[in-house]
Amino acid sequence: MQGTFIWYELMPTDAPSAVEFYTKVVGWTAKDSGMPGYDYTILGIPGYDMGVAGVMQLTDEMKAKGVPPNWAGYVAVDDVDAMAQKFADNGGTVRHAPEDIPGVGRFAVVADPQGAVISLLKVIMPEGPMPPEPAFGTPGAFGWTELMAGNAEEAFAFYQKMFGWEKDMAVDMGEMGTYQCFAKNGKALGGMMTKPPMVSAPFWGYYITVDAIDAAAERVRQGGGKILFGPEPVPGGSFILQCQDPQGTYFALSASKR
Repeated sequence: MQGTFIWYELMPTDAPSAVEFYTKVVGWTAKDSGMPGYDYTILGIPGYDMGVAGVMQLTDEMKAKGVPPNWAGYVAVDDVDAMAQKFADNGGTVRHAPEDIPGVGRFAVVADPQGAVISLLKVIMPEGPMPPEPAFGTPGAFGWTELMAGNAEEAFAFYQKMFGWEKDMAVDMGEMGTYQCFAKNGKALGGMMTKPPMVSAPFWGYYITVDAIDAAAERVRQGGGKILFGPEPVPGGSFILQCQDPQGTYFALSASKR
């Protein structure tokens, strides 16, 4: 499991409004986590016991530090402290020092040498078998991760050293360069490319699967969000849509049909 994305988290300025937007756009369910001392909402797929993402409102301290509303991806690691130190020793930075989440595990927030932020997570494994994960392509599941890097070749070399990622399919994007897909133990995880000049800083983005892309685009608009790019077909027969929610957070959608 080390080196794979296992959780996603939305940090908005207004959590109730964000939950309302995404439940309507994606079709997620929403429930309180039940964790004492934490105002944390779990987003899930109807019919599945496991949640797929969490929502926690930005704190005043985070806002004071200039943290914008954002989606964060958590990568599973065996030792959060050691991996955070490994990031720091190889030119990255630790943005939030390793900390325990009671009853859940331990996490840290780090950034690669080019400034793209990503989170690390070591989960306390529950007793008994884990509930089955949604199959790839299930509406509501996260289906793809994407890094807009300052320099994609250097970024891949860094993450290969951190997580053991492997190069997968490479797509020639013409003047935009190469879109390099990456995998772990043969399982496709995402892709990365050198960001275009109009993108101000390197960042990680996450694609949520929906049933049909045009209908989802209309739900984004009706909910007060913006369409930034797409719908656009991509290799493999899917369609993608890159968006901004009403609070200014970037997110993306994918679907197998228009």
